[in-house]
Amino acid sequence: MLNLLRDNPGARKKSKALGRGIGSGKGKTSARGGKGQTARTGVALNGFEGGQTPLHRRLPKRGFKSINKAIFEVINLQDIENIVADKKITSNEINEEILKDLGFLSGHNKRVKLLGKGTLNSKISIRVHAVSTAARTAIESLGGEVEII
Repeated sequence: MLNLLRDNPGARKKSKALGRGIGSGKGKTSARGGKGQTARTGVALNGFEGGQTPLHRRLPKRGFKSINKAIFEVINLQDIENIVADKKITSNEINEEILKDLGFLSGHNKRVKLLGKGTLNSKISIRVHAVSTAARTAIESLGGEVEII
């Protein structure tokens, strides 16, 4: 039974024999045209459009990436409250070094921004690079201090 299995008619097409004489219709240059770079193997002219200006040069350049952009590590009020509630700090003063020791800051030379997500129940003094108005009012309403570095 297995010896009778065949592909469907037309499923496998024989490739055209190239370079087999003038009578084949694909002799001499093997359908590669004349001489030159593209008649050789291994040619990958990416984006080449036959002398026409390529698409990537016709379209305008867009965008800009600033090398001086300020990148902030974000910390929320709920994170500060968790630090104080778990007694991870001895005093109520929080700064960059303490946050880095506790694992809130990844890498170096990053600025810290305090945001107002969550609630704060204890009086603290904090030094950060930037602070949102909601976080500032929440800390100062409890009698705490916010110092901008």
